[in-house]
Amino acid sequence: MFRPKIMQGLKLKESKIMRKILSIDSFKGENQNSSEARKETPSLNQASAYSRKRFYHQTKKIFVGSWNIGGITPPKNLDMEDWLDTGNNSADIYVLGFQEIVPLNAANVLGPQNRKVCTKWNSLIGAALNNRTPTKVVEGDKIAESQKIYPLKEHICAEGEHQQDFQCIISRQMVGMFITIWARCDLYQTIRHLSVSSVGCGIMGYFGNKGSVSIRFYLHETSFCFVCSHLASGGKESDRRQRNFNATDILSRTIFPSGPLQDRPQKIIDHDRIVWLGDLNYRIYMPSSTTQSLIKKREWETLLKYDQLKLELMEGNVFQGWHEGAIEFPPTYKYRPNSKDYLGCDEQHTRKRGRSPAWCDRIIWFGKGMRQIQYNRSESRLSDHRPVRAMFTADIKVAVN
Repeated sequence: MFRPKIMQGLKLKESKIMRKILSIDSFKGENQNSSEARKETPSLNQASAYSRKRFYHQTKKIFVGSWNIGGITPPKNLDMEDWLDTGNNSADIYVLGFQEIVPLNAANVLGPQNRKVCTKWNSLIGAALNNRTPTKVVEGDKIAESQKIYPLKEHICAEGEHQQDFQCIISRQMVGMFITIWARCDLYQTIRHLSVSSVGCGIMGYFGNKGSVSIRFYLHETSFCFVCSHLASGGKESDRRQRNFNATDILSRTIFPSGPLQDRPQKIIDHDRIVWLGDLNYRIYMPSSTTQSLIKKREWETLLKYDQLKLELMEGNVFQGWHEGAIEFPPTYKYRPNSKDYLGCDEQHTRKRGRSPAWCDRIIWFGKGMRQIQYNRSESRLSDHRPVRAMFTADIKVAVN
Protein backbone atom coordinates (compact mmCIF):
# COMPACT_ATOMS: atom_id res chain seq x y z
CA MET A 1 0.00 0.00 0.00
CA PHE A 2 2.84 2.39 0.92
CA ARG A 3 5.42 0.82 -1.42
CA PRO A 4 5.03 3.39 -4.26
CA LYS A 5 5.72 6.25 -1.83
CA ILE A 6 8.81 4.46 -0.47
CA MET A 7 10.16 3.83 -3.98
CA GLN A 8 9.48 7.43 -4.92
CA GLY A 9 11.42 8.59 -1.86
CA LEU A 10 14.38 6.33 -2.69
CA LYS A 11 14.51 7.61 -6.28
CA LEU A 12 14.43 11.21 -5.05
CA LYS A 13 17.33 10.55 -2.64
CA GLU A 14 19.32 8.78 -5.37
CA SER A 15 18.74 11.72 -7.71
CA LYS A 16 20.03 14.17 -5.08
CA ILE A 17 23.17 12.09 -4.52
CA MET A 18 23.91 11.94 -8.26
CA ARG A 19 23.44 15.71 -8.55
CA LYS A 20 25.92 16.08 -5.67
CA ILE A 21 28.46 13.92 -7.53
CA LEU A 22 28.06 15.79 -10.79
CA SER A 23 28.32 19.19 -9.09
CA ILE A 24 31.71 18.28 -7.57
CA ASP A 25 33.60 17.15 -10.64
CA SER A 26 35.38 19.76 -12.75
CA PHE A 27 33.52 22.86 -11.53
CA LYS A 28 34.54 25.84 -13.66
CA GLY A 29 34.73 28.89 -11.46
CA GLU A 30 35.59 31.23 -14.32
CA ASN A 31 31.99 30.98 -15.52
CA GLN A 32 30.95 32.91 -12.41
CA ASN A 33 33.27 35.71 -13.42
CA SER A 34 31.28 36.15 -16.60
CA SER A 35 31.48 39.96 -16.70
CA GLU A 36 35.14 39.70 -17.71
CA ALA A 37 34.59 36.73 -20.02
CA ARG A 38 31.86 38.52 -22.02
CA LYS A 39 34.23 41.39 -22.76
CA GLU A 40 36.73 39.02 -24.41
CA THR A 41 36.09 38.05 -28.01
CA PRO A 42 38.50 36.06 -30.16
CA SER A 43 40.37 38.12 -32.68
CA LEU A 44 43.27 37.44 -35.03
CA ASN A 45 44.33 41.04 -34.49
CA GLN A 46 44.59 40.40 -30.74
CA ALA A 47 46.82 37.36 -31.30
CA SER A 48 48.99 39.28 -33.75
CA ALA A 49 49.33 42.24 -31.40
CA TYR A 50 50.37 39.94 -28.53
CA SER A 51 53.12 38.38 -30.66
CA ARG A 52 54.62 41.84 -31.24
CA LYS A 53 54.70 42.77 -27.55
CA ARG A 54 57.92 43.25 -25.64
CA PHE A 55 58.43 41.84 -22.15
CA TYR A 56 60.62 42.15 -19.08
CA HIS A 57 60.78 40.03 -15.92
CA GLN A 58 59.99 40.59 -12.25
CA THR A 59 60.39 38.41 -9.16
CA LYS A 60 57.53 37.96 -6.69
CA LYS A 61 57.40 36.10 -3.39
CA ILE A 62 54.62 33.55 -2.93
CA PHE A 63 53.72 31.95 0.39
CA VAL A 64 52.06 28.51 0.22
CA GLY A 65 50.61 26.81 3.29
CA SER A 66 48.62 23.67 4.04
CA TRP A 67 46.79 22.59 7.19
CA ASN A 68 44.51 19.67 8.04
CA ILE A 69 42.18 21.10 10.69
CA GLY A 70 40.55 17.82 11.71
CA GLY A 71 37.03 19.28 11.59
CA ILE A 72 37.71 21.79 14.39
CA THR A 73 36.12 25.24 14.21
CA PRO A 74 38.80 27.91 14.73
CA PRO A 75 38.57 29.94 17.95
CA LYS A 76 38.27 33.72 17.62
CA ASN A 77 41.66 34.26 19.25
CA LEU A 78 43.58 31.77 17.07
CA ASP A 79 47.14 33.01 16.48
CA MET A 80 47.63 32.83 12.70
CA GLU A 81 50.99 34.62 12.86
CA ASP A 82 52.72 31.44 14.02
CA TRP A 83 51.86 29.92 10.64
CA LEU A 84 51.84 32.92 8.29
CA ASP A 85 55.01 34.49 9.80
CA THR A 86 54.24 37.88 8.24
CA GLY A 87 56.37 39.74 10.77
CA ASN A 88 59.58 38.08 9.60
CA ASN A 89 58.98 37.19 5.97
CA SER A 90 56.14 38.89 4.11
CA ALA A 91 55.08 37.71 0.64
CA ASP A 92 53.28 39.27 -2.33
CA ILE A 93 50.70 36.47 -2.62
CA TYR A 94 49.43 33.99 -0.02
CA VAL A 95 47.97 30.64 -1.09
CA LEU A 96 46.44 28.75 1.85
CA GLY A 97 44.92 25.30 1.60
CA PHE A 98 42.95 23.48 4.29
CA GLN A 99 41.66 19.95 4.67
CA GLU A 100 38.85 18.80 6.94
CA ILE A 101 37.59 22.28 7.74
CA VAL A 102 34.40 20.38 8.58
CA PRO A 103 34.08 16.81 9.92
CA LEU A 104 33.93 14.31 7.05
CA ASN A 105 30.61 12.81 8.09
CA ALA A 106 27.68 11.83 5.85
CA ALA A 107 25.85 15.12 6.42
CA ASN A 108 28.81 17.20 5.21
CA VAL A 109 29.79 14.87 2.35
CA LEU A 110 26.27 14.42 0.94
CA GLY A 111 24.56 17.57 2.19
CA PRO A 112 24.94 21.29 1.43
CA GLN A 113 28.26 23.05 2.00
CA ASN A 114 28.89 24.50 5.46
CA ARG A 115 30.18 27.86 4.28
CA LYS A 116 30.20 29.74 7.57
CA VAL A 117 33.45 28.09 8.69
CA CYS A 118 35.17 29.29 5.48
CA THR A 119 34.09 32.84 6.28
CA LYS A 120 35.58 32.49 9.76
CA TRP A 121 38.90 31.33 8.34
CA ASN A 122 38.99 34.19 5.81
CA SER A 123 38.27 36.66 8.60
CA LEU A 124 41.19 35.32 10.65
CA ILE A 125 43.51 35.29 7.63
CA GLY A 126 42.61 38.83 6.57
CA ALA A 127 43.14 40.10 10.10
CA ALA A 128 46.55 38.44 10.36
CA LEU A 129 47.78 39.64 6.97
CA ASN A 130 46.58 43.20 7.54
CA ASN A 131 47.29 43.34 11.30
CA ARG A 132 43.67 44.02 12.20
CA THR A 133 40.93 42.64 14.42
CA PRO A 134 38.99 39.79 12.74
CA THR A 135 35.68 40.92 11.24
CA LYS A 136 32.49 39.59 12.79
CA VAL A 137 30.86 36.73 10.91
CA VAL A 138 27.21 37.56 10.18
CA GLU A 139 25.18 34.40 10.68
CA GLY A 140 22.44 35.49 8.28
CA ASP A 141 24.70 35.98 5.25
CA LYS A 142 23.33 34.06 2.30
CA ILE A 143 26.32 34.65 0.03
CA ALA A 144 29.42 33.21 1.66
CA GLU A 145 32.73 34.94 1.19
CA SER A 146 34.27 31.53 0.59
CA GLN A 147 32.49 31.04 -2.73
CA LYS A 148 33.17 34.38 -4.39
CA ILE A 149 35.33 34.94 -7.43
CA TYR A 150 35.89 38.64 -7.61
CA PRO A 151 35.77 40.45 -10.98
CA LEU A 152 39.20 41.90 -10.40
CA LYS A 153 38.97 44.73 -12.91
CA GLU A 154 35.99 46.08 -10.98
CA HIS A 155 36.90 45.05 -7.42
CA ILE A 156 39.55 47.55 -6.38
CA CYS A 157 40.90 48.01 -2.87
CA ALA A 158 38.84 50.57 -1.02
CA GLU A 159 40.07 54.14 -0.74
CA GLY A 160 42.29 54.63 2.25
CA GLU A 161 43.62 51.08 2.12
CA HIS A 162 47.36 50.87 1.80
CA GLN A 163 48.73 49.33 -1.37
CA GLN A 164 50.59 46.81 0.78
CA ASP A 165 47.33 45.58 2.31
CA PHE A 166 45.98 42.19 1.23
CA GLN A 167 42.61 41.26 -0.23
CA CYS A 168 41.14 37.85 -0.96
CA ILE A 169 41.05 37.37 -4.73
CA ILE A 170 39.38 33.95 -4.72
CA SER A 171 38.29 31.19 -2.33
CA ARG A 172 36.70 27.83 -2.98
CA GLN A 173 35.39 24.97 -0.85
CA MET A 174 34.60 21.34 -1.66
CA VAL A 175 33.32 19.48 1.43
CA GLY A 176 36.34 19.61 3.80
CA MET A 177 38.83 21.12 1.34
CA PHE A 178 39.18 24.89 1.21
CA ILE A 179 41.66 27.03 -0.72
CA THR A 180 41.90 30.80 -0.37
CA ILE A 181 44.30 33.15 -2.18
CA TRP A 182 45.23 36.66 -1.03
CA ALA A 183 47.19 39.28 -2.96
CA ARG A 184 48.55 42.73 -2.26
CA CYS A 185 46.32 45.55 -3.43
CA ASP A 186 48.89 46.86 -5.89
CA LEU A 187 48.78 43.51 -7.75
CA TYR A 188 45.02 43.50 -8.27
CA GLN A 189 44.98 44.95 -11.75
CA THR A 190 47.63 42.48 -12.93
CA ILE A 191 45.70 39.30 -11.99
CA ARG A 192 43.41 37.87 -14.70
CA HIS A 193 41.64 34.75 -15.94
CA LEU A 194 40.73 33.23 -12.58
CA SER A 195 39.29 29.75 -12.88
CA VAL A 196 38.48 26.80 -10.61
CA SER A 197 38.34 23.05 -11.25
CA SER A 198 37.30 20.60 -8.52
CA VAL A 199 37.71 16.83 -8.66
CA GLY A 200 36.12 14.41 -6.20
CA CYS A 201 38.01 11.14 -5.61
CA GLY A 202 36.32 9.92 -2.43
CA ILE A 203 33.33 7.62 -1.97
CA MET A 204 32.43 5.82 -5.22
CA GLY A 205 35.45 7.55 -6.78
CA TYR A 206 33.60 10.84 -7.14
CA PHE A 207 32.51 12.30 -3.80
CA GLY A 208 34.37 15.27 -2.36
CA ASN A 209 35.53 13.81 0.95
CA LYS A 210 38.79 13.22 -0.94
CA GLY A 211 40.07 14.91 -4.09
CA SER A 212 41.26 18.37 -5.05
CA VAL A 213 40.31 21.99 -5.62
CA SER A 214 42.58 23.68 -8.17
CA ILE A 215 42.80 27.39 -8.93
CA ARG A 216 44.54 29.03 -11.84
CA PHE A 217 45.15 32.66 -12.69
CA TYR A 218 47.52 34.86 -14.65
CA LEU A 219 49.82 37.30 -12.89
CA HIS A 220 50.80 39.68 -15.70
CA GLU A 221 51.66 37.23 -18.52
CA THR A 222 52.57 34.22 -16.34
CA SER A 223 50.06 31.47 -15.58
CA PHE A 224 49.86 29.90 -12.11
CA CYS A 225 48.07 26.77 -10.94
CA PHE A 226 47.65 25.77 -7.30
CA VAL A 227 46.26 22.34 -6.40
CA CYS A 228 44.89 21.83 -2.89
CA SER A 229 44.21 18.14 -2.27
CA HIS A 230 43.34 15.51 0.30
CA LEU A 231 44.35 12.02 -0.86
CA ALA A 232 43.34 8.57 0.39
CA SER A 233 44.29 7.77 3.98
CA GLY A 234 45.58 4.57 5.57
CA GLY A 235 48.84 2.71 6.10
CA LYS A 236 48.23 -0.40 4.00
CA GLU A 237 49.88 -1.12 0.67
CA SER A 238 46.51 -0.80 -1.05
CA ASP A 239 46.14 2.66 0.49
CA ARG A 240 49.47 3.74 -1.01
CA ARG A 241 48.30 2.57 -4.44
CA GLN A 242 45.02 4.43 -3.96
CA ARG A 243 46.90 7.64 -3.18
CA ASN A 244 48.90 7.25 -6.38
CA PHE A 245 45.66 6.66 -8.27
CA ASN A 246 44.07 9.76 -6.70
CA ALA A 247 47.00 11.91 -7.83
CA THR A 248 46.89 10.51 -11.37
CA ASP A 249 43.11 10.97 -11.45
CA ILE A 250 43.39 14.62 -10.36
CA LEU A 251 45.99 15.35 -13.05
CA SER A 252 43.75 13.71 -15.66
CA ARG A 253 40.35 15.12 -14.68
CA THR A 254 41.29 18.69 -13.76
CA ILE A 255 40.40 20.87 -16.74
CA PHE A 256 40.30 24.66 -17.07
CA PRO A 257 38.63 26.69 -19.86
CA SER A 258 41.00 27.56 -22.69
CA GLY A 259 39.51 31.02 -23.29
CA PRO A 260 38.10 32.62 -26.46
CA LEU A 261 41.47 32.50 -28.23
CA GLN A 262 42.08 28.89 -27.13
CA ASP A 263 45.44 30.05 -25.78
CA ARG A 264 45.10 29.36 -22.05
CA PRO A 265 46.36 26.13 -20.48
CA GLN A 266 43.68 23.56 -19.69
CA LYS A 267 45.66 20.90 -17.79
CA ILE A 268 47.52 21.37 -14.52
CA ILE A 269 51.02 20.71 -15.88
CA ASP A 270 50.50 23.04 -18.85
CA HIS A 271 50.75 26.13 -16.63
CA ASP A 272 53.96 28.13 -16.16
CA ARG A 273 54.19 27.87 -12.35
CA ILE A 274 52.55 24.96 -10.50
CA VAL A 275 52.34 24.10 -6.79
CA TRP A 276 50.57 21.10 -5.23
CA LEU A 277 49.77 21.36 -1.53
CA GLY A 278 47.72 19.39 0.96
CA ASP A 279 47.33 16.33 3.12
CA LEU A 280 48.81 13.86 0.64
CA ASN A 281 48.63 11.20 3.36
CA TYR A 282 51.81 9.32 2.37
CA ARG A 283 53.18 7.28 5.28
CA ILE A 284 56.48 5.69 6.38
CA TYR A 285 57.46 2.21 5.14
CA MET A 286 58.22 0.81 8.59
CA PRO A 287 56.54 -1.28 11.28
CA SER A 288 54.69 0.95 13.70
CA SER A 289 56.90 -0.05 16.63
CA THR A 290 60.09 0.83 14.72
CA THR A 291 58.64 4.18 13.61
CA GLN A 292 57.66 5.07 17.15
CA SER A 293 61.09 4.11 18.47
CA LEU A 294 62.83 6.37 15.93
CA ILE A 295 60.36 9.17 16.65
CA LYS A 296 61.33 9.08 20.34
CA LYS A 297 65.00 9.36 19.33
CA ARG A 298 64.15 12.18 16.85
CA GLU A 299 65.98 10.38 14.05
CA TRP A 300 64.25 12.24 11.24
CA GLU A 301 66.86 11.44 8.57
CA THR A 302 66.49 7.70 9.12
CA LEU A 303 62.69 7.95 8.95
CA LEU A 304 62.83 10.02 5.75
CA LYS A 305 64.67 7.22 3.96
CA TYR A 306 61.45 5.23 4.26
CA ASP A 307 59.03 8.06 3.48
CA GLN A 308 56.53 6.85 0.87
CA LEU A 309 56.34 10.06 -1.12
CA LYS A 310 60.12 10.44 -1.32
CA LEU A 311 60.38 6.86 -2.59
CA GLU A 312 57.53 7.36 -5.07
CA LEU A 313 59.19 10.49 -6.44
CA MET A 314 62.56 8.72 -6.84
CA GLU A 315 61.01 5.68 -8.51
CA GLY A 316 58.78 7.77 -10.78
CA ASN A 317 55.60 5.96 -9.81
CA VAL A 318 53.70 9.21 -9.30
CA PHE A 319 54.35 12.95 -9.62
CA GLN A 320 56.96 12.41 -12.33
CA GLY A 321 59.13 15.52 -12.64
CA TRP A 322 57.81 17.17 -9.48
CA HIS A 323 60.13 18.59 -6.82
CA GLU A 324 60.09 18.85 -3.05
CA GLY A 325 62.45 20.80 -0.85
CA ALA A 326 64.54 19.23 1.89
CA ILE A 327 62.46 18.20 4.91
CA GLU A 328 64.19 19.36 8.07
CA PHE A 329 61.22 19.26 10.42
CA PRO A 330 59.50 16.49 12.43
CA PRO A 331 56.55 14.50 11.04
CA THR A 332 53.37 16.60 10.91
CA TYR A 333 50.96 13.82 11.98
CA LYS A 334 49.53 12.32 14.24
CA TYR A 335 49.50 14.30 17.49
CA ARG A 336 47.43 13.86 20.62
CA PRO A 337 44.84 16.63 21.03
CA ASN A 338 46.38 19.90 22.24
CA SER A 339 49.70 18.21 22.92
CA LYS A 340 53.31 18.16 21.76
CA ASP A 341 53.30 14.34 21.90
CA TYR A 342 52.59 11.99 19.01
CA LEU A 343 49.74 9.56 19.51
CA GLY A 344 51.13 6.24 20.72
CA CYS A 345 54.67 7.55 21.26
CA ASP A 346 54.41 8.79 24.83
CA GLU A 347 54.73 6.53 27.85
CA GLN A 348 51.05 6.64 28.80
CA HIS A 349 49.78 5.68 25.34
CA THR A 350 52.51 3.41 23.95
CA ARG A 351 50.43 0.27 24.24
CA LYS A 352 47.38 1.81 22.61
CA ARG A 353 47.05 1.05 18.94
CA GLY A 354 46.94 4.10 16.67
CA ARG A 355 48.23 5.55 13.42
CA SER A 356 51.98 5.98 13.26
CA PRO A 357 53.46 9.45 12.80
CA ALA A 358 54.22 10.51 9.22
CA TRP A 359 54.90 13.52 6.98
CA CYS A 360 51.34 13.56 5.63
CA ASP A 361 51.26 17.30 4.88
CA ARG A 362 53.39 18.31 1.91
CA ILE A 363 54.10 21.05 -0.64
CA ILE A 364 55.63 20.14 -4.01
CA TRP A 365 56.09 22.03 -7.27
CA PHE A 366 56.55 21.40 -10.99
CA GLY A 367 58.46 23.12 -13.76
CA LYS A 368 60.94 25.97 -13.95
CA GLY A 369 60.77 29.60 -12.91
CA MET A 370 60.22 28.97 -9.19
CA ARG A 371 62.73 28.63 -6.38
CA GLN A 372 61.83 27.45 -2.90
CA ILE A 373 63.53 29.51 -0.20
CA GLN A 374 61.69 28.16 2.86
CA TYR A 375 60.02 24.86 3.80
CA ASN A 376 59.05 24.16 7.38
CA ARG A 377 56.10 23.83 9.72
CA SER A 378 54.51 25.77 12.56
CA GLU A 379 53.57 24.48 15.98
CA SER A 380 49.88 25.25 16.41
CA ARG A 381 48.17 22.50 18.44
CA LEU A 382 44.67 23.14 17.09
CA SER A 383 44.43 19.72 15.40
CA ASP A 384 46.27 16.39 15.18
CA HIS A 385 48.26 17.82 12.21
CA ARG A 386 50.87 20.55 12.24
CA PRO A 387 50.54 23.12 9.43
CA VAL A 388 53.30 23.31 6.81
CA ARG A 389 54.47 26.31 4.81
CA ALA A 390 56.80 27.12 1.94
CA MET A 391 58.04 30.38 0.47
CA PHE A 392 58.85 30.63 -3.23
CA THR A 393 60.34 33.26 -5.46
CA ALA A 394 58.67 33.20 -8.87
CA ASP A 395 59.81 34.70 -12.13
CA ILE A 396 57.01 36.81 -13.68
CA LYS A 397 56.76 37.85 -17.34
CA VAL A 398 55.52 41.44 -17.70
CA ALA A 399 54.44 43.13 -20.92
CA VAL A 400 55.88 46.55 -21.75
CA ASN A 401 53.04 49.08 -22.14
